[in-house]
Order: sequence, then structure tokens, then C-alpha cells
Amino acid sequence: MNTRLRRAVVALISLIGFALVVLAAAPPVIEEANQTTVTAPTIQATGSAAEALETLDIKGRAPKTDYARTQFGSGWASINGCDTRNIILNRDLTGPVLGENCTVISGTLNDPYTGTVISFVRGESDIQIDHVVALSNAWQTGAQLLTREQRIQLANDPLELIAAQGEANQQKSDGDAATWLPSNKGFRCEYVARQIAVKQKYALWVTPPEKEAILSVLSTCPEQALPAK
Repeated sequence: MNTRLRRAVVALISLIGFALVVLAAAPPVIEEANQTTVTAPTIQATGSAAEALETLDIKGRAPKTDYARTQFGSGWASINGCDTRNIILNRDLTGPVLGENCTVISGTLNDPYTGTVISFVRGESDIQIDHVVALSNAWQTGAQLLTREQRIQLANDPLELIAAQGEANQQKSDGDAATWLPSNKGFRCEYVARQIAVKQKYALWVTPPEKEAILSVLSTCPEQALPAK
């Protein structure tokens, strides 16, 4: 074998050896052709609450211009001599004790917002009557288009009212479902269903974030019914 041929063979052997070293050092190739991605199923709400939600208009909040509590009447209305506050306390408290003029003197509240039990004594307990759809929220989502009489009816409608811990009610302020929900998760489905019912009854709309938040709650209770009262 002449010198030139010998050099060519040596060079070829060196290249083959180098290639084998590179292949041995390379990371293994993982076969992914048969792998599948599992996506968690989306639960779609189908109950009457979800159906009613789909009938509501979706808009942004209107300006709060001219809003005042008095746009919804001056305090609680009176029905057959009983004011709305005492009517709701009588409905929501366990074992209510009544005094004169339908006044609720005492009772026990299983607070829906916090899940705690509160003993009610008139003038001493931290229990308030909450407007499920805050009145300023209602004003900004269509109530300013209602007549004054309709707004007074809304503010005193038992569907719109619930006895709750005062501190929780204050924390809620004028928030909608996108900014506030009860800390008691077991009540959230009923809470948003009641908001839907009020907004449907009085032709109020929901904002896009509000609807998204309500749907998120209803996905945990897809067959949630719409309350009638």
C-alpha cells in the first residue's frame, strides 16, 4: 500500500471513530408520537340559573352620576304595618321572637355569608339586611332607567334581600360577583343565582367580568335553580 492510500485509510478510520464518540454522547431521542395530552373537562352549567343568565344583556357599568340611596326610596317600605327589615328578619332568623308592630326582638341567624351562627338581640347584634344586588350596582346596570316606583319595589323585594353578618355586608359594599363573593363557599351558588334572578326581574344587565365570575361559580353547581322569591 503506497503512502497516499495509507493516509486516506487512516483519515477515514479517524472520522468513523469521531462519529461514534459524538453519537454516544448525544442525549437519547424520546418518542412522542404516541403521547396524548389530557385536558380537564369543562363543566357547563345547564340549570335554570344558568339559562336565565344567558338572557341578560352584557354591558359595561354606566356612570354613577346622580346615584343616591334615596333614588330607591327613603328607608324601608311598610307592608301591612310591618317594615321590610323586620319582614326579612322574621323570614331568615330561626326562632324569631316578635314584639309590637312586627318588630323582631330576638332570634338566631345561620349567617349565609360567613357560615357562622349569630345570636340576634335587637339593638345589640351585628346583623344587617343586605341588598343582594347592591343598589349602586343596580343603578349602574340599568336601574336608573326604571321609574322611582320600580326602584322602590326593587329595594324592598324579598328576592333582593337577605339577613347577613354586618361586617361581611360592609366588606361587600357595592361589589358585584367579580369583586366579592361570600367567604362561605357553600352559599355562593345560591348567592349568584339570586343575583341573576333580581337582574332578570328588573331588566338589569351584567358586565363581562361579572358574568365570567358567575359562570365560574355555577360550574361548581351546574344544575343550580333560579330562586323564585
